[in-house]
Amino acid sequence: MDALLTSTLTVALAEIGDKTQLLSLFLATRYRNKPAIIMGILAATLVNHGISAWAGNWAVQYVPEDMSRWIVGGSFILLALWLLIPDKDGDGDGKFDKYGAFIASSVLFFLAEIGDKTQIATVVLGAQYDSVLIVTIGTTLGMLIANVPVVYAGEALMRRLPMKAAHIAAALLFAAVGVVTIVS
Repeated sequence: MDALLTSTLTVALAEIGDKTQLLSLFLATRYRNKPAIIMGILAATLVNHGISAWAGNWAVQYVPEDMSRWIVGGSFILLALWLLIPDKDGDGDGKFDKYGAFIASSVLFFLAEIGDKTQIATVVLGAQYDSVLIVTIGTTLGMLIANVPVVYAGEALMRRLPMKAAHIAAALLFAAVGVVTIVS
């Protein structure tokens, strides 16, 4: 339960104001089929985060336990600092428009997640917890919690969210998980 809750909460908070959330807003303004956008986000996140959680889980098996605790804990703390740096909006160029909302959302979201804060967080969470499946489910839930309202409520919601406070809350949560990992 700890892996699911931590994975969901950290990614949901980290995603607020992230470039993939801005991509969700862009997709919502470009396509009318909101369920197709959401299914595209779901598909892309499941694949991307499944691979990421597995990679973190796999990598930690080859590092001595004392060292892995410091690497994983330190990674959470570095992610906390990285979360305080706001993302910039990426413009879509429309080359995926002809494939429809689902394919465009899946491809663009998958590509936008590569090297993103939430993908790196998923790698670290995969290293932290034994269950790749639970981490993948949790991070995917967090991604949907942060992006589904943006797809439906769009710009009005983005203007009302306190981005700076959300980034600080996410950074504090990541830092706390990092410290607990190192200490325990």
